[in-house]
Amino acid sequence: MYAPQYAPQYAPRGTQIEKCGAEPPPKLVDRCLDELRPHPGYVQHRLSPSADQLSALAALGELAFREPIVITANGLIVDGYARFELAQRQRRETVLCLEYDLSEEEALRWLIQRHRPSKSLSAVNRTLLALDLEPSLQETARANQQLGGQNKGSSSLTEANRVEVQSKIAIFAGVSSRNVGKVKQLKSADPTILGATKAEEISIHRAWQWSHLSGPQQLRELEKYRSRKGTNVTSRRLIRKHVARLVPTQLIPRTLGDVLKPLLSNGSPALDAIVVAEIDSPGNIVYFTRNALRILRSMEGQDGQPTLDEENSVITTLGST
Repeated sequence: MYAPQYAPQYAPRGTQIEKCGAEPPPKLVDRCLDELRPHPGYVQHRLSPSADQLSALAALGELAFREPIVITANGLIVDGYARFELAQRQRRETVLCLEYDLSEEEALRWLIQRHRPSKSLSAVNRTLLALDLEPSLQETARANQQLGGQNKGSSSLTEANRVEVQSKIAIFAGVSSRNVGKVKQLKSADPTILGATKAEEISIHRAWQWSHLSGPQQLRELEKYRSRKGTNVTSRRLIRKHVARLVPTQLIPRTLGDVLKPLLSNGSPALDAIVVAEIDSPGNIVYFTRNALRILRSMEGQDGQPTLDEENSVITTLGST
């Protein structure tokens, strides 16, 4: 079913396609699902909608399919991947589509641009897609270079033109030029590291640093990072929970002096200025506040008789379970 007129509300912002004078005009059609296919770049980089996106769409019911899926004339999906996947899961036969006469490269450029202001594609995913445009950008730069009389007969780009190509890729992806270079190197990183970066579990910079290590070393670094991150999140949650239970009428809590008394021959007033709170969590970890650390450091080299001008501080001990 064709739309009687152009539908500019679905056109990509800031492009020639957005203008009503675009030729030929897009067509609003019902297309069978088996006639549609993801863009090759989308498949190559193993991209997919998140579970949150699909859940949010499913909650809308039929309203989820009021907005058409943007496609090319030969069925390449440009925008609407979550709707397409939801339609497949619901075994729908047809979906409403807005069909544009675009080449594969034009479709890729639009795909990247449509997702720049959204969270459906992370920075590294946008950069991977934009890097697929590198060959055509290099070819254009090479042609311009030869027309300008630079390195005639040479297929190599000048350093200035290489920088310009990388800068254009960065603009397409909405990232810094430096991150484009880092993502190019990440292509050779361990697939698990690349996957964690694409999911925004780790930053591009951190993954790039690890990419210089061997495969097993990269995985060990990721495991350590995940362990530290999980422990910190759990610890902060337990500490907040413990502090929330404290009331002004509570009995005087134990101090570090009380805890260490069996181990020390002589006590110290400084240790009595540090309050101890115990929480139930796996592992053997001790957390000090900054004030507590200042108190302990002030004891060094002063025979246990520091001059204290600190507010009461808290040390939180995580005991084994």
